[in-house]
Amino acid sequence: MSSEPDDPEVAARMRRAHTVACGFFGAARDARASDGGPQEVWGWRGRTLGRPVTGPYGPGWLRVAHSPADEASGKLWTGPEDAERLVPQQIPRPCLRLVRQWTEKEDAYRAELYDHVTGGPLSPTPVLAATPRLITAWWDDLRTALDRLSAVRTDRTAVRQAYLDRAMPKYLAFLGGSVPTTPPAWSTAHGDLHWANLAGPELGILDWEGWGTAPAGYDAALLYAYSLTMPETAERVRRELSTVLDSDAGRFAELVVITELLQSADRGDNLELLPALRQRAREVWHQMTADG
Repeated sequence: MSSEPDDPEVAARMRRAHTVACGFFGAARDARASDGGPQEVWGWRGRTLGRPVTGPYGPGWLRVAHSPADEASGKLWTGPEDAERLVPQQIPRPCLRLVRQWTEKEDAYRAELYDHVTGGPLSPTPVLAATPRLITAWWDDLRTALDRLSAVRTDRTAVRQAYLDRAMPKYLAFLGGSVPTTPPAWSTAHGDLHWANLAGPELGILDWEGWGTAPAGYDAALLYAYSLTMPETAERVRRELSTVLDSDAGRFAELVVITELLQSADRGDNLELLPALRQRAREVWHQMTADG
């Protein structure tokens, strides 16, 4: 989840597209939704826009994605629909009911109508700003969901080996050693498991655009990294997901995630995480070299 795009033309275009999508689905914006969820959710730099609606399946969530027409294909474009077909329903997430694509000159749009999720995201942004109050059952359900997801067979890719070979030496050079770039193991991951993509008080995992294979432990490592500004929550994540994070695979996954977030800081994103990410990279590297 991101803020409204700075460019007012982008915001206006996406809102118009959302209105068009409502017409396709016979849905209407539900401005009366009163369960505490957000009324409008933007994706990175205005690429997506989601709003609560009422429609043929009752209360729902209508999300519209934009792409240049000549790039409207591939992993991010088909991820939610692939997840609906291939990811077991026991992994809690809103059901994807309807999909519609259309083009307007050089712009392509994809509308997705989901079931309503009670409570909504646990944070308005990926980086945690307030401590979520979660019961033990929520954490139990998260561990079970990640275990089940890791075993899903897919040819989708969330993180590529070529990226690790290129990016890890560059962004982890400050560690002063020869950082390995080949993970101990691979498994299937959500690929964007941060606090804005997790719902509560009942667990729901949102936004399945980028799911696919990644270094084992990737989801746990990403959630931990996005918690570093809130030490109490970060410690809870480490404790609840210790089986994954305190393994060789988990430590490697942490370095992968830190690499990605340091790279994103070059684009001006996640700047508040920088000091904690660098410190955590040093701690993980010390553990890895001490174990070796």
